[in-house]
Amino acid sequence: MIEMQKNCLKLALFDLDHTLLPLDSDYEWGEFTIRLGWNDPVEFARRNDAFYADYQAGTLDVHDYVRFATEAMRLRGAAAAAEAHQQFMRDVIGPAIQPQALALVRGHQEAGDEVLIVTATNEFVTRPIAHALGVPDAGLLAVQLARDASGWYTGEIDGIPTMREGKVQRM
Repeated sequence: MIEMQKNCLKLALFDLDHTLLPLDSDYEWGEFTIRLGWNDPVEFARRNDAFYADYQAGTLDVHDYVRFATEAMRLRGAAAAAEAHQQFMRDVIGPAIQPQALALVRGHQEAGDEVLIVTATNEFVTRPIAHALGVPDAGLLAVQLARDASGWYTGEIDGIPTMREGKVQRM
């Protein structure tokens, strides 16, 4: 009789918003862009509320939503968007990261588990958040954004969005 040792990958899967973070990072990014003066507060709220109603009804066109959600940063360009995101991390996300969330992620990593954050929020918003939580790029499954020839975001989705059944497909 030959015994074989089976190596099993142990996964620890986390949603980001209202799980590892006590807030919705996508919503907070939109509010942050309003405070920067990148979006008109009334028009942004009107459109965002309409997208949220569609989401609740199960009729959200995620492609339209991502174009809307990324428009302000795309129009400002890479340098301004990166600077704004650093400020967003410092002012909004950093204070929201709880020690318990960091300990939970770290505990799974120390146990040898593969930690994945699976989120419907786009990679521009979430990649720095994942890093702040100690999760490397390979551990983030977020809505991938298409890029143009210069490497900047186009507003389109690249591949399957990590929303609803797309989360399972991407996994």
